[in-house]
Amino acid sequence: MSVARYASIVLPSVAVSLVLVLVALGDRVGSTDSAAAILGAGLAAANSIAAYFLLRWSAGRSNVTFFRAVLGGTLGRMLFLLATVAAAIAGLGLPATALVTSLVGYFALLLVFELAVASRTGAPTRTQPS
Repeated sequence: MSVARYASIVLPSVAVSLVLVLVALGDRVGSTDSAAAILGAGLAAANSIAAYFLLRWSAGRSNVTFFRAVLGGTLGRMLFLLATVAAAIAGLGLPATALVTSLVGYFALLLVFELAVASRTGAPTRTQPS
């Protein structure tokens, strides 16, 4: 599955499910809680798409390149998420509970989806020089 196709599944799924959750919660969440939940879901979606991109980009390359892209990419994405969450909580005053709950919840669901897609589609193989 291409990265564009993957993103075309992830983004609408996250958006629709988040709207359904926020509508279901109704008056129990304020506008800052909603903003925090939207940011958390958006970060999780962006993280998932970036992870899938790195997985697809590194497939078929050398093992060293693959591990650098996947493991280095994971470290880079986690540091970015940490910095963004810290800035959103400290700098913007967004509620930590709503932000982290949304981020972790969508992160876990999208990780399962990413692994399912990656295991079903398989990685392209390298062509051997003749």
